[in-house]
Amino acid sequence: MSRKQESAEAVRPERRRPARERILRAAARRFYQEGVTATGIDTITAEAGVAKMSLYNNFSSKADLVRAYLDDRHEDWLVRYRRRVGPEPDPRDGVLGVFDTYIDGADAPPTGDFRGCGLLNAASEMPAGHEGRAQVRRQKEEVERMIAEHVTALLPGRPDAARATARQIAFLLEGAMVRAGLEGDSRCLRDARAMAERLLDQA
Repeated sequence: MSRKQESAEAVRPERRRPARERILRAAARRFYQEGVTATGIDTITAEAGVAKMSLYNNFSSKADLVRAYLDDRHEDWLVRYRRRVGPEPDPRDGVLGVFDTYIDGADAPPTGDFRGCGLLNAASEMPAGHEGRAQVRRQKEEVERMIAEHVTALLPGRPDAARATARQIAFLLEGAMVRAGLEGDSRCLRDARAMAERLLDQA
């Protein structure tokens, strides 16, 4: 088989994907690596191998595509988290599994070189009051609620301590994620996981 034929064979499975999925995959790669603002519609359609009309048949606007990207990225994280910890994790494993899922993503990012949290990166490009920032906030609050539920199960009858510990862990996680993105690896996340483990031991 010639090199040209091998290249065609590699492209075919991607071409067989529905247009919406190809567009979303291309947007995810570009938004994460180059930023939402810097990535134009023409770049996305060229990478996805679709006509511009196909994009607008699936997404009403670039803003609609960005919303879908944020939802898809968050849902992907939730799927990976559930796969890692199982359907009914031990509360301690549930908390530490949040860090482990972020570490997994840093060690093997699905969309190129690791640049930190895709949700926070996108939100940082949006002005105050932008609906995308509110969307990211809701997604981050969902992760914090997950942590709080696990911590509450670890500290029955101590709601104040559980609330304070969960908040500390959530802030520790997000701060570590920002630093990890700047440094381009999972070291800060691993340090933060160890700190969170100590917080749980001391609670």
